[in-house]
Formats: sequence, structure tokens, C-alpha cells
Amino acid sequence: MIEKKNDPLLSDEIRSFYNIYEEAGRLESPEGQIEKNRTRELMVRYLPSAPAVVLDVGGGSGVHAFWLAERGYQVHLIDGVPRHIEQAEETARQFQTNPLASINLGDARQLDQADNSIDSVLMFGPLYHLTERRERLLALREAHRVLRSGGVVLAVAITRFASTIIALLEGLVADPIFAPIYEKDLVDGQHRNPTGDTAYFTTSFFHYPHELEDEIIAAGFKFEGLLAIEGPARLMKDFVDQSEKDEVQEKILSIVRKVEAEPNLWGVSAHIMGIGKKI
Repeated sequence: MIEKKNDPLLSDEIRSFYNIYEEAGRLESPEGQIEKNRTRELMVRYLPSAPAVVLDVGGGSGVHAFWLAERGYQVHLIDGVPRHIEQAEETARQFQTNPLASINLGDARQLDQADNSIDSVLMFGPLYHLTERRERLLALREAHRVLRSGGVVLAVAITRFASTIIALLEGLVADPIFAPIYEKDLVDGQHRNPTGDTAYFTTSFFHYPHELEDEIIAAGFKFEGLLAIEGPARLMKDFVDQSEKDEVQEKILSIVRKVEAEPNLWGVSAHIMGIGKKI
């Protein structure tokens, strides 16, 4: 019997963060293009063919959900932030017929879907906002429960060194506010922002790569692999300006693909994706 969640859907701090921060446009920004494009190419690689049923858990306002629906997938979107659900519903109203199968407020740890009813589960946010391992395992076990045999989960984590690398790149190593934040991240992965300033992100857990693998296996999946999403791209000089140029972005993506499975470089990628299969 699967243990059910007993904590609130989202903490007040996380909910307040997303009520201010414009997550809907993050991946459309120059800095977000590599993450968006890499995430989509990995989905194309690992998702079953359309019209497979996809559950986008913590899918925000639907940046990937609508993209998949346009390609013939039956996509159910859930998220824990009411504002994101409102934004997704507003986007859906712009179509003559809602391209998504459903849009609902929900909790990754207690899904409404029936057992063995989904072909693939996307978890591109829940694992870093569930700061305790037992809560992350609840979410992954729920994904396992709703998946059909042979179904895949694509689970994304923020890497342990993400804040430290940003501090180095942006000259924030001595910042009196950010220094204690990234130093704590290095100690235990528990990212906390006491300021309320969205520039310092919000309550999260930052994984070591092996922790993501361990959690996917502990949830009952056959572990299929771990891949860097952005890889070392963010280390590039003038990254934001350079990544706006199509020819440069394609070169960056080519490099990232070549080193995506290199364990020695996983730690420099802001995000990593773990792939698990239900046997």
C-alpha cells in the first residue's frame, strides 16, 4: 500500500514565489532557450509515439504540455500553483478546441489518475520542490502507479552545484546575501531564500546526480540513464547573448549532446534528467 502525502500541497514561500515570478516566460527568455530545446529533444527521444497519453506533473502553465499536444499527444497537465493553472486555462481558451486532455490543480504525491492508465509521466519540477526524500519517493511511486507496463518517467532535478556555479559566473561569491545560500546548498542541498527576492529562487532541494538515480530505483523503476540537460553550456562566455544567435545555439546544443552522458560533467549542468521505465 502506497503511503499518502500529509504535508500541504506547496509551502507558502513556494506559492508566493510563483505568484510573483513569471515562470510562464522563463523558457522563452534567451537564457532559457537551451534548457527548453534540450528538454524537448529528450522528450522526443524517450516518449512513446503520439497519440500516447502523457501526464505532465508540475507542468506549470503548460509550456511543454501544449507543445506535445500540438504534436498529437493526449496530455493531462497538473500543477500545484493556482496561478499556473489559470495561465494554462487562458492559453487553452485561445484555441478553438482545448488541445489538452485536462488541466487541474494537483499534487505529485497523490495523483488522481487510475492505476496503469498513463504512457509517460513528466516530472520537470516536483522533485526539487519536495525537499524531503520520502516526499520525492511518494511522488515517484505515484508516477510508477499510474504508468502502464513499459511506461517511462522523465524526472528532472537541479544539481547540487547550480548556485555555486552561478555565484562564480556572475561575480556573487562574496555577496552577503547569496554566499550563505550557496554555501548551505553545498552542505546539504537544501536551498533556502530568506529574502523574498525572486532572484535567489525559492525553497528547493538540489540533487547530487547519484541521488536522483537512487530515488528512481527506490520508487520501483528500472533505471534507464541520466543525462545533462544544459550540460556545461552556461559556462560559455557571454552565454545569454551568444545563445540568441541560431548558428551559435546549434553549436552549443551539439556540444551538449556529445557530453550529455558524461558523469564527470553532470555536476556543471543546472538540470539533469533521469529516465525510469516501469517493468
